[in-house]
Amino acid sequence: MITLTIHRHFILALLYASTLVCTQVAGAEVYKWVDEQGQVYYTDQPVGITGDASAIDLPVNTYTAPQILDSVYRSSGVVMYSASWCTVCRKASKYFRRKGITFTEYDIERSEKGRREYNKLGARGVPVILVGDKRLNGFTEEAFNKLYYKK
Repeated sequence: MITLTIHRHFILALLYASTLVCTQVAGAEVYKWVDEQGQVYYTDQPVGITGDASAIDLPVNTYTAPQILDSVYRSSGVVMYSASWCTVCRKASKYFRRKGITFTEYDIERSEKGRREYNKLGARGVPVILVGDKRLNGFTEEAFNKLYYKK
């Protein structure tokens, strides 16, 4: 019974760790390949892979807590990188429209340009909102207002 409990906890810890790893690499290229013995491998570079390798499209996460950062890129106006399934993105979009805030929105799953720019930002979730030289990961009205209305 003790051995089973240890295994169960080990498996749960492994699943939790793999979830964290997947969260960190979302948006990056990840390759899956199987060796001659049937062992499955995952890597972020196709270098050294023998046999067939396939790129894996990892899902993009939603930022759950807003975080204000300095942006490596300066935007003119408000730019939002979003995804159609993201409820936080829709909330931000509705807020901008309600307040009459002009913004440019890129769905990173449908727009090549949007995905390219999103990847250059090193983002790992949506929404990502740029205002001048600041970046907001996630969205709340309060966090956005700090950026947009600051003097």
